[in-house]
Amino acid sequence: QVQLVESGGGLVQPGGSLRLSCAASGNIGSISAMGWYRQASGKERELVAVITSGSSTNYADSVKDRFTISRDSAKNTVSLQMDSLKPEDTAVYYCYLRCRRSGFLNAYWGQGTQVTVSS
Repeated sequence: QVQLVESGGGLVQPGGSLRLSCAASGNIGSISAMGWYRQASGKERELVAVITSGSSTNYADSVKDRFTISRDSAKNTVSLQMDSLKPEDTAVYYCYLRCRRSGFLNAYWGQGTQVTVSS
């Protein structure tokens, strides 16, 4: 069983900052990537940022230069520092884990944390 526990969502004014964190636990195996997706109301889930086991990162164009993803391999955690937040960043943010166990690649999702950017 794999668990992803997210924290750090909330309400923030435009231009403000938030930091999301996600901790993975359980029978993880070998992590190949961790990251964050988001889903705004009425829209499809989309990639926000991902970081691989080799520390390569990929960001959605809409968040480049505003968001920073980081990972603590020893603690199996991933964080997303979100600066200069805009109302269009409002969404439920989901932690994502991709890992390999017994030769199989698996993907897991957190329960989601709400981020609301509003004045």
